Amino acid sequence: MFGASIGRGAQRIINAMVRWLAYGHVNPNILTVIGVAINVGCGLLFGLGYFFWAGIILIVANLFDMLDGQVARLSGRVTRFGGFLDSSLDRLSDMVCFVGLMVFYARATEFHSTLNVFLAGAGMMGSVMVSYASARAESLIPKCDVGFLRRPERVVLLIIGALTTHPGSQNVFFNRMPQVLWVLAVGSYWTFAHRMYHTWRELTKVEIEQKAAAEASQKASNAVHERRPEPKLVH
Repeated sequence: MFGASIGRGAQRIINAMVRWLAYGHVNPNILTVIGVAINVGCGLLFGLGYFFWAGIILIVANLFDMLDGQVARLSGRVTRFGGFLDSSLDRLSDMVCFVGLMVFYARATEFHSTLNVFLAGAGMMGSVMVSYASARAESLIPKCDVGFLRRPERVVLLIIGALTTHPGSQNVFFNRMPQVLWVLAVGSYWTFAHRMYHTWRELTKVEIEQKAAAEASQKASNAVHERRPEPKLVH
């Protein structure tokens, strides 16, 4: 109940911001570009080791990511290019955070970890493949957003990993970024495989339906041909 109240309060604030931006004739594409620029700053903070502040910046960046689409719909400025721009820059936003983590764990510090560099790289590749699989599949089938590790979930996990990072702390809930990287790496490929399977299943279903329709059409054509009376010969 308390959580629901917080959610409703946050949604009212977001709705007010959307209305203010829409009535102020702010271009939604500008919000998209601002969001990715903030994400670049987040990647830099990850690379420098300021994980907590990177998590805060990531929250702000994704606020812009939520606003641009809603502002576009409310102001009637939804365009195909806007959707393309938003989708493309989302991929850049994802990758820049992972690159920052790879740089941090590759540096010659006490936190150096080849394993974490690998996990961050694998997570980056997996997140791109999840998004690509969805985009490619939706040129063949109506929708492909299955899987438990979509972009919002990936962002939330990165935020959790960042905000819980407090070097030197012995608290069991702190410094969870390595575990987050494991979830991102494994979960992304699981989601990618799920989308591949879903697309195969949907396409197979369409092919079966098309084949059945073609066979039914052929049978109907044959039946009409068989019922057609033979012409009478005139002597």
